[in-house]
Amino acid sequence: MATSEQLRRAVAGAIRLSCRPHVRGLEHVPPEGPFIVASNHLSFVDSVILQALCPRPVGFFAKAEYFEAPGLRGRAQRRFFEAVGSIPVRRGEQAASVAALEDLVALLDGGHGVGIYPEGTRSRDGRLYRGRTGAAWLALTTGAPVVPVGLRGTERLQPPGTNGFRPHRFTVEMGEPLDFGHPGRRHSLPQRREATATIMAAIAALSGQERVDEYNAAPAARG
Repeated sequence: MATSEQLRRAVAGAIRLSCRPHVRGLEHVPPEGPFIVASNHLSFVDSVILQALCPRPVGFFAKAEYFEAPGLRGRAQRRFFEAVGSIPVRRGEQAASVAALEDLVALLDGGHGVGIYPEGTRSRDGRLYRGRTGAAWLALTTGAPVVPVGLRGTERLQPPGTNGFRPHRFTVEMGEPLDFGHPGRRHSLPQRREATATIMAAIAALSGQERVDEYNAAPAARG
């Protein structure tokens, strides 16, 4: 059976061959120690892309349902998410979300990389929504640098409301790491909000998206 790193490299090779993506800024990922990837979010496959193409493994939250899908595709999907260190979380369950965030802290404390989408969910209209404070909380709590990422064109790979993967060129651009110091868990809310604003400004500069000063929500939550 292939190792986690072999599987990650195989997926990266398949993505590069089928989509010929433009990938820039990989040198901004620290060669060692903890780091946080904070990215905009356009498609279901964004996490797969970032986990595969990042020069070091990076663990993202993943819906628990992705680990429970039936059939051959479900098993392959579960194998990949497990291999790259994804953390299952049930959407809408506050206690589970808090526990998952602590799992990310544990990974960072162990010197690993984690990923998070400050918008919380995919943008269905291509605009960049207001950032939630989870990425900033992680950075201030652990002292890990934040690597901002701008994705462009990944929504074409699997448009919202569709199934299946459609090969298409896209761009991944990673920016210079953002260092917010290490005030720990007792950092203030203004510190967290200021760090969030800095992270979102960096993502916007990389993605080129129009910004929206409101929080994004999943379709079911919009009513």
